Amino acid sequence: MTQKEMIEKIIKTLDSKRAEDIQVIGIKDLTILADYFIIANGTSNTHTKTLAEEVEFQLSQAGIEPRRREGDNGNTWIILDYADIIVHVFYKETRNFYQLEKLWADGEQLDISEYITEE
Repeated sequence: MTQKEMIEKIIKTLDSKRAEDIQVIGIKDLTILADYFIIANGTSNTHTKTLAEEVEFQLSQAGIEPRRREGDNGNTWIILDYADIIVHVFYKETRNFYQLEKLWADGEQLDISEYITEE
């Protein structure tokens, strides 16, 4: 699976489970951590956990496993590390607190509108 296909799969998976405010930031010119951050949030701790689990499940079905999975006990922030792509799934208030989009504002905001279902 190419990087673009993987990004598309992650976005569509998050969107299908009603993740809010999905963002993709290209960071490859800014850090060696990864090439892309995908950031989304859930509406509750349970929703946040479900979003991360569904991404992990869908990629696992395609034979892709995360190198690492991190998160707090309250499911307010879960990170799935797929080497070149790091998925951050937040509870809404936690996302507002950390403001990763501002921290990585020098990154390239990708247009993902073609992967998102209009309501």
